Amino acid sequence: MSGAQESFYVLEEVTPDATVVTATSQTAGPWSATAQHGGPPMALMSREAARVADPGRVVMRFTADLLGPVPVGRLRVQATVARPGRSVELVECRLTDLDTDRVVARAACWFGPRVEGGPATPPPAVPPGPGSGTTRATPPGWSPGYLDAIEWSWVDGALEQPGPATVWMRPRPALVPGEPWTPVERLLACVDSASGASAALDVARWQFMNTELTAHLVREPDGEWVGLRAETTLAGTAVGLAAAELFDEHGFVGRSTQSLLVRPTSQITGR
Repeated sequence: MSGAQESFYVLEEVTPDATVVTATSQTAGPWSATAQHGGPPMALMSREAARVADPGRVVMRFTADLLGPVPVGRLRVQATVARPGRSVELVECRLTDLDTDRVVARAACWFGPRVEGGPATPPPAVPPGPGSGTTRATPPGWSPGYLDAIEWSWVDGALEQPGPATVWMRPRPALVPGEPWTPVERLLACVDSASGASAALDVARWQFMNTELTAHLVREPDGEWVGLRAETTLAGTAVGLAAAELFDEHGFVGRSTQSLLVRPTSQITGR
């Protein structure tokens, strides 16, 4: 990779009120080469939220709504403090497609105090580490942009294998040029993959796009690898639920959930 392809986004303009970026082809999701995977936009919104939040706080919960396809193009991301406070703080973000001036995603990020040495309960067991996993080829019919931009280490399951899965992930490119990943940005760039990793249906016949994601974190992740132990639940309707336990190499970090819109590929005309 070289030039712009070393990052998910290229910075075009940064002001106190907003950041303008151009998405590279590495953000493209599995359904289309012109629409982004949910992970990079969520990481981008968390980056903007951190720009306006109290720097002494940590992310407790991040919720994003995908209001439509996020194009692989020019975007403006803005964040505002919706609820300031001495202990907790709520920051709201919105992501706008500059070609249409349409808001394509929004997020709400709760920040809490940074405290060490607090009480703890027994965490879920950590899955085998990334060194124990194997790589997998991108399944036929899936666009390769984001999928090729991530290093995958599969402990159980595979994209082309329906059912629960355990996988470790780390992004190959930077989020933006010349800037290291923060732990939360890296995690949010990965956790939207839980629904694909634990796909319960044949991707050639079905789409199961998520309209939103919520991640609850009990501590800051650490290190380059993000682990997902994911499972998708379907109940015979057009709605599904993908849920995942989240890990770094030191242990349990939190949980994520995604609501899925489940439709036969032959019936798809848009969100």
